[in-house]
Amino acid sequence: MVTRRRVLVGALATTGAGLITGAGLLPVLRTDIAQAADDAGPAAPPPFTVKLPPLPVLTPYSTQGGQDAYRVTVKEVSREILPGVQTKVLTYDGHFPGPVLRARSGRQVTIRHRNTLDMPIAVHLHGGSVSPENDGAPMDTVAPGAARTYTYPNRQPNATLWFHDHAHHMEAEHVYRGLAGTYILTDETERALPLPSGKYDIPIALRDARFDENGQLVYAMDDFRGRTTVLANGRPSPYVEVAARKYRFRLLNTSNLRFFKLRLADGGQLVQIGSDGGLLERPFTTDTVSLSPAERADVVIDFSRYPVGTKIVLQNTNGPGTPDQVGNVLRFDVVRTAPDPSRVPDVLRTLPPVDALPKPAVERRIALSMDEDGRSESRGFIDGLQWDPDRIDQTVTFGTSEIWTVTNANKIIPHNFHMHLVQFRVLERGGVPAGPAEAGLKDTVQLLPGETVKLHVTFDAYRGTYVYHCHLLDHSAMGMMANFLVR
Repeated sequence: MVTRRRVLVGALATTGAGLITGAGLLPVLRTDIAQAADDAGPAAPPPFTVKLPPLPVLTPYSTQGGQDAYRVTVKEVSREILPGVQTKVLTYDGHFPGPVLRARSGRQVTIRHRNTLDMPIAVHLHGGSVSPENDGAPMDTVAPGAARTYTYPNRQPNATLWFHDHAHHMEAEHVYRGLAGTYILTDETERALPLPSGKYDIPIALRDARFDENGQLVYAMDDFRGRTTVLANGRPSPYVEVAARKYRFRLLNTSNLRFFKLRLADGGQLVQIGSDGGLLERPFTTDTVSLSPAERADVVIDFSRYPVGTKIVLQNTNGPGTPDQVGNVLRFDVVRTAPDPSRVPDVLRTLPPVDALPKPAVERRIALSMDEDGRSESRGFIDGLQWDPDRIDQTVTFGTSEIWTVTNANKIIPHNFHMHLVQFRVLERGGVPAGPAEAGLKDTVQLLPGETVKLHVTFDAYRGTYVYHCHLLDHSAMGMMANFLVR
């Protein structure tokens, strides 16, 4: 395996906890699923020859007592990604890509995860407001053969969230191999809107991948240029049949490193209605949607402007990789007409204006960086320090608001920034007010080299210790993570 550290077999897998040395936390990675290869793998099929599969929806085993209860088994299985090839993947209940869990604001969800892998796991509800013991913290792991129940009170508004592995130094590889699922939280505000719904509301999980000569996923730390097969709902450049009417697409970037820049090939309009933390206050029309790893965007596309028989490609215009490798995300095939009672209202929800947000008690500056001098074992840093699970980097007072100004201090390498527990407001990007795509609630923001964002954060949900980190997961696995304590 191409990593920065030696494999330590058994220690973490046996205890379900990290192994701390003078150099920090060391990884334990299975050698049989972590061999990097330089040989080219089997070619991806021609674009648009496989069909976009719907993401499977989990069913609760109980809905009694005012909560929905689920049981999920984390296991390794083989699934078809490239046509005719069985690829080993890590899954929630055998699903690749991961399933959808549908939840409602005000109704609690419990999920009992049973770990049948020979590696520890930690399940993090990304974007969720949950107590520390239910956050899936990097060191709060579930040992092989063990099980754990996570409780999600769902006291926050509508949002397209997601859940993924967070066991430190393994999170990047585990997510890459499949441990990522979608968590759709709805509320009365959203349900009252005449937006496209039912079969016209489609979640799409996007990512990239690299395969060896046998069609198996190749993981190598910080493999920024090698993952050049784009997958939508687990299949390479698929097609999806649509009616000539409006659809809502919930786009989620589950990649470890790839930034997507999405547009329709004909330059057609996309109406963005939501971001990480749910619906925007007002929709806006655009021709491009940009998503760094872990970011989400809800868009509405009106296919009634196309005659039946039209085929429209959703393109990615961002590298690395050539357009023929990474440019074709999926294709919409307009195959029929259909009635369409849906519409996009001018107002979707109410959010306080930026100038009416609570006055900040503290202002902080955060710098993200990593080695970019060509060394073989790059390190990630926040404020010049690698993550130490026992060190508190920031202490905040419960019930207060703060301004966090976050900068990517690198000259070449892009990053992004994610905080656990909270949804924040983006005040400025590069010294100017945030654009419409960042006008709602966010939990992850892009940071290109040298870029700075200013965030308004309120800590009024739970007390305890949480992490913030770069969500290019290979970077957080390299140490680009820190702790904050709400007291």
